[in-house]
Amino acid sequence: MNTSAVERLSPVLRPVRAGNGFEEALEQILQIIRLGLVADGERLPSERELAELMRISRVTLREVLKALQEQGLVESRRGRYGGTFVHSRRAAVGAAELRERVASVDVEDVLRFREVLEVGAAELCAARKLTVDQSRRLREALAATHDAPLADYRRLDTLLHLALAELSESPSLAAHYAAVRASVNELLDCIPLLVRNLEHSQRQHTALVKAVLDGDADGAREMMREHCSGTAALLRGFLG
Repeated sequence: MNTSAVERLSPVLRPVRAGNGFEEALEQILQIIRLGLVADGERLPSERELAELMRISRVTLREVLKALQEQGLVESRRGRYGGTFVHSRRAAVGAAELRERVASVDVEDVLRFREVLEVGAAELCAARKLTVDQSRRLREALAATHDAPLADYRRLDTLLHLALAELSESPSLAAHYAAVRASVNELLDCIPLLVRNLEHSQRQHTALVKAVLDGDADGAREMMREHCSGTAALLRGFLG
């Protein structure tokens, strides 16, 4: 891809934040495909160019491209004229189906409300002293997500987040969170499960629970905000 073509993508391809490099890089490349900035059958910029534009490692970039290839949105070709090529027509069909499924949902409103509730719940849990039973419940909910088979992961992930909301000891917060989480799960059901993202989420979950149990309210708040931001990036990428 020539210099002018790379410049054409520069408004979309921008440096990503360190906390959610995979998710945000995936969101940006999906946006390029949806907007048609790289035509069907056209080659994306080289790995070096993409990594430099988004300021991510080549390892992370390859994981992003692998996830997109598994979804049939790009194709990798070897040889002198090889590279990563876009399948925008297939992507457009998938996007149309997704738009129909989420037409009645204000995605941005759901994501904003979810973040406010989750960040608040994490901070409240960390700021108060959990009982022995409450701490055990939180640890068990976290352990269940670590051992979850892929098909059961989202259900157990939901239970972990619901536990945090309930342990905030604010019935109103917990009730509102349960409602918004149902909307989030409907959105998540529209996008694929990506192993790389789940592994990242698990590391965030572990750090989050540790902050709560250590009474680190600031750490719990910031980790939950980062975690919500990663999920939001994926959803915007696939559904936006």
